[in-house]
Amino acid sequence: MTHSVSHIIFNFRSCTFCFFLFFVGFAWLGVFSPAFGQITADRAQLEREKEAIQKRLREFDTVLKRTTTQKQNSLSELRAVNQKLEARESYIATLNKELGIVNKEIKQTSNQIRQLETELESLKKEYAEMIYTSYKLNKGINLITFIFSSATFKQFYMRLRYLKQYSDARKKQVDRMKSVSAALEENQVALERKRSDQLAVLQQEQEQRKALAALKTEQQQLVSSLSDKEEELRKDIAATKKQQEELNRLIKQVIAEEIRLAKAAEKAAEKPDAAKPAESLPSAPKAAALSASFANNRGKIPWPVESGFISRRYGTFPHPTLKGITETNDGVDIQTNNNAPVKAVFPGVVTKITTVPGMGGTIIIRHGEFYTMYSRLKTISVKSGQEVDTSTTVGTVYTDNQGVSELHFQTWKGLQVMDPSIWLSSK
Repeated sequence: MTHSVSHIIFNFRSCTFCFFLFFVGFAWLGVFSPAFGQITADRAQLEREKEAIQKRLREFDTVLKRTTTQKQNSLSELRAVNQKLEARESYIATLNKELGIVNKEIKQTSNQIRQLETELESLKKEYAEMIYTSYKLNKGINLITFIFSSATFKQFYMRLRYLKQYSDARKKQVDRMKSVSAALEENQVALERKRSDQLAVLQQEQEQRKALAALKTEQQQLVSSLSDKEEELRKDIAATKKQQEELNRLIKQVIAEEIRLAKAAEKAAEKPDAAKPAESLPSAPKAAALSASFANNRGKIPWPVESGFISRRYGTFPHPTLKGITETNDGVDIQTNNNAPVKAVFPGVVTKITTVPGMGGTIIIRHGEFYTMYSRLKTISVKSGQEVDTSTTVGTVYTDNQGVSELHFQTWKGLQVMDPSIWLSSK
């Protein structure tokens, strides 16, 4: 009898220890594990990236579809196709990342299922041992007799307590088996869902690769067609260079004149500032505050048009079709929709409105010591000296005879030209 009681106590303690191990293991396998949380965060980030790239692709499609009927294998169309090609490749790369995450999720869920299956098997085996022990005890002696045959009241109490704990342990064992079975079923359903996600991502990738292949064919056809127009392209490069020089001359003239007038005003007010270089505006309190605000919004300034994409970036880069020829751009060219409204990107004052041959209407806005310039405008809706706010419509974009609606946008700090793309917010 003593042996039976000891056996019961041993099994109860063993069950308690297993109960502890089960919950430790179950917590490790649960959805709140750090690894699972990181995968979830990574996937959420990828979804945001996919959404942003899809938006860009829709903008490419919109711009190209609205002007394709007028285009005849133009350089602008090639630039648009090149940008769309890059976006498509980025989208495929994002899909590959997503596929990697789905594969990780499948592997993790499969491991969880194996762990749960092992745990469930162990629980079933332990429960069977408990039932067998109970059977042997009941076979040897009646439980009531076992309790009331105690030699002392303490022994009576201990036997009663152990029997109750043993009964509770059996109930908990059943509950644990139900919990593990439910978790196992849930993970199996999750695994099937993740396999469906894996298949969907693979199908998306295949579709995107087909679209990419078609786009590359279109790109090659455009390059081939434009290669036959070398003389025309060289004339366009020369004309663009001349237009760029005229724009630079214009904005430098405007800025230099404003610096001169500001210096004269300071001198007249008996506030000489000989130490300040003559390449930037003197910082009156209002201008200084506006300059600081502009500088603090680097990478956050809104685009001058609602939709579109950068078709020609800032800097010097190889010509897309002519070997050995480079192009220089002191701003960015943004292809957009026909008659798209052009908006001021920051509060400021309109300091110059003019027309530049080949560049259409041009507006220069001062933001303290910073300047923004908007060219290739069809209409202008502001006046010189007018104060504007962020998103104030200053005009509409011009559409050329090839159907290309493209805004030329520049940013300056004093007489120093800057890359506009580092100031504009990411789309």
